[in-house]
Formats: sequence, structure tokens, C-alpha cells
Amino acid sequence: MNVLLIGAGGREHALAYKINQSKKLSRLYITPGNPGTENYGENVSLDISDFKNVSDFCKNNKIELVVVGPEQPLVDGIADYLSKEGLFVFGPDSKAAEIEAHKSYAKYVMKKYGIPTADFIEFEYTQHEDALKYLKHIKYPAVIKADGLAAGKGVIICNNFSEASSALDEIFVKKVFGVSGEKIVVEEFMTGEEASIFAITDGKNFVCLPSSQDHKRIGDNDTGKNTGGMGAYSPAPVVNAELQKQVEKDIIRPALEGLNKEGRTFVGCLYAGLMITSSGPKVVEFNCRFGDPETQAVLPLLEGDFLELLYSAAKGKLNKKAVKYSGGNSVCIVAASKGYPEAYEKGFAITGLDLLKNNNIVVFQAGTEKKNSHIVTNGGRVLGLTAFTKQEDLKSAQTKAYEAIKKIHFKDIYYRNDIGNKAFVKK
Repeated sequence: MNVLLIGAGGREHALAYKINQSKKLSRLYITPGNPGTENYGENVSLDISDFKNVSDFCKNNKIELVVVGPEQPLVDGIADYLSKEGLFVFGPDSKAAEIEAHKSYAKYVMKKYGIPTADFIEFEYTQHEDALKYLKHIKYPAVIKADGLAAGKGVIICNNFSEASSALDEIFVKKVFGVSGEKIVVEEFMTGEEASIFAITDGKNFVCLPSSQDHKRIGDNDTGKNTGGMGAYSPAPVVNAELQKQVEKDIIRPALEGLNKEGRTFVGCLYAGLMITSSGPKVVEFNCRFGDPETQAVLPLLEGDFLELLYSAAKGKLNKKAVKYSGGNSVCIVAASKGYPEAYEKGFAITGLDLLKNNNIVVFQAGTEKKNSHIVTNGGRVLGLTAFTKQEDLKSAQTKAYEAIKKIHFKDIYYRNDIGNKAFVKK
């Protein structure tokens, strides 16, 4: 079949890499793609905000499946439009995508359908004074979240009232998150270990891929500012078989059934960001698409036909046996530009990509572009290098990943040195 993949980052490079392995694939188009996705298909330039333009391309090129990587087009309604045009889309419609578009809506669903999560309260920007009064009398640390989409950066952990007051000022007065910060959710701070689960679903049935653990903070030992993710490993040992069943029973199933009851049937990848607390798993956030960089860690561990999995979900007849977990481990290290997640420079030549000839190492490109036949930096998170094993051996995957990333160079390259370390801490 012919497939159109929408997106340009490391997640989309990983999706292209896995879709390309399917024997059912005829042609893969990626829009806009990046220099890395060119190895697995044809990059095409489409205005994805012009849904008719996308639909016309699909019809002219006999596209049988559209896979949407990023959240914004889903929230904007690309799946709604293309589905009405008779196309199969892997990704939820705009109503179901509100589970990510508005944290307050996700909290409403969790509260109504008994899904475990942190206690919370909401405030709008017109309630600045009320929010300040509330923040004076709560227990710290506390978490303040912008209600809308903020590219993974809309979460601020506050250790005291002074930090909370400053965060409120940044969001409500300086409007650092724009309209996404016109409403906030204030949550209790949950302690435990984080994990991510991807549930691939046709709206009723679902299958969960191997768990993973993202590393959000910019610095080693989880220090510094939150980012879009500095690396991940899979599976996360904290999610054992018993816990996996509990997550599926108490979180994934009630979320999908709840959305169905709300008239928002969810088709695609429901991402559950979890905190494994002393009282069990609780939801930190839901996303309406594959996570980044978890996708780069999880997909290399799948055997079978990944395209068949996505296509069967989009058609409404999920093939649960399309893929299986290989039994191995993976570690993905994000190489970033110095200064990220704040100001950084770009346009620096990247060398060493051609030195990695190992079948068990893949470099997924995220913030890159091609200039005069050279790959140069073009973003905050530039690359995601993933090393994986076929058998259970996380230490080997971690060692290979760090050995390999030393061969890659660009001016002011920065990466964390502790991705995967949490897996080796005795619980």
C-alpha cells in the first residue's frame, strides 16, 4: 500500500524506519520529513494546515493510509477531514484529541471515569488573585501546568510559594505559553518513578507496546529545566507484568471506554504518561499520539508488521498479533544544541553519521536539515541515537549507545550521561 506520514521530527524518522520494514508497503511519502526520513521514503512538501491540499495529494497518489505524527494537526482536525474524504487515518479526530489539547479535559475524563491521577484544581487567567491565594496555603512541591499545547514545556514544578507566584506571573502576565496558558491546572506533586505506555487502538480493542521511561530534565540526575525529552530506554523495569495488567485494567481500558461514552471514540496511539507511586500507577498526562523520544526507543524492539498494526487500527479491526516484543532492550540518547531548551544556535555541520554501520544502532534525525549536501543542526533536539539488543541486556544497550554517540560531532553538542541509570537502582 501507499502511505503518507505527516511530521518532521525524530518520532517521524522512527515511524518511517519501522513502516519501511513492512512487506505490505509500496511507497512511503513523508511531509515534510527531514534528511533522515529520505532513507525510508520520499519527502514531499505539503501545507498540512490546508487539509484539501493533503486530501488531493492522497487521492492523486492512491494513499491508503495516513499516519499523523504530531499532535497539532490532530487537534486542528486533520483526521476528521481526511476520514470524511474516505481516507483511513491513524490518529484520533479533533474531539478525541482533546485528551491532550486540554489538560483540564483530560482531568475531567479521569475524574468522571475513576482513572487514578493527582488531585488538582483549575484557574483561568482572570482568576490570578484567587490562584495566588490558593497557592499560599498548599503543600509544596506542587505542579503548575498550562492547559493547552506547549510542545512538552508547559509543566512547571514549584518548590515553594515564591516559585509558584513567579510561574503564575510567567503564564498569566508575560504569557510565555500564549493562549495555551489562559487556563492552568495546579496539581499535587506525585512521587515515584515515571513510565510511558503506548496503547494502539481502533477505539474499542487495544494492544500495548513495550513500556519506556523518558528523561524530561535537561541535566544529569534530573536537574534543570523540563525539555521535550533528553532520552529514553525500553522496557522500563518498573513496569513488570503485574503492573502492566493493572495499567491496562485501571487506566487504558476505562480511558477508551470513557471517551466512547463521551462520543469521542479514540483511534490511534493513546499515550499514557504514568507515575508509579507507592499506591500504584497514576496518570501524569495523556497524549493523542506517539511520544518523543520514547518512540525512538520502543519501535526498534518490535518484531512483525508495524504497518499492518497501524492500518488495522485505522480500519477499525485491530490486529493484535501484527507485532510482538522482541525480548530485547534499547537506550535512546538525545543529542541537543547547547542552550536548549532556551536560546541556542543552529547551522552547524554534523559529522560521524556515516561511521555508524551497526545494525543494532540507529540515528534518528530530529532537528536537522540538508545544506549543500551536508547535514547541519536545525533545532534544539538534533538527533536521537538508539542502540538496541535482541535479548534482555539493558547494560549492553546503554554501553553501545554511549560508545556510538562519541563518534558524532557538531559544535556545542550536548547530551545527558545517565540515560538508563534508573533501571539499575535497586528498588
